[in-house]
Amino acid sequence: MSSREPDPSSYDEVDAFDLPDWLGVETVTWGALAGLGSGHRVEGELTAQSREPLGCDLLAVDDAYPAPVAPDSLRVRVHQLWRHGEVLVLGDADRLVLALPGSRLDPETVLEAVGRLAHAVGSTGGFGVRLRAGGDHRR
Repeated sequence: MSSREPDPSSYDEVDAFDLPDWLGVETVTWGALAGLGSGHRVEGELTAQSREPLGCDLLAVDDAYPAPVAPDSLRVRVHQLWRHGEVLVLGDADRLVLALPGSRLDPETVLEAVGRLAHAVGSTGGFGVRLRAGGDHRR
């Protein structure tokens, strides 16, 4: 599990137009700070050359044990946007959170989510993904 326990009441929806401009014009990498198996929320960051990293976590909203990680209204919104090719971007204190359908994160879903974020910000520089091995608490 991530070191940051999610607080569903603290999530605010973020408009892609309110994100830093450099996300749309520079080559950006989303990098995991823990393995995808570390839990329903994986800490990560968006980086670009000569830019301060921007905290950006991934959240699997359908995890419900031992308690739901997201209220039903948020889960429904995530699934609606995902079905239409978009990703829900949330703010949680000083971090962004990409909210994804499912109860666990896998590489394919991460690539899709980051690609959808790139599309949302109108990226011309391109986005990449850096994953970490390990962190699987199910072993």
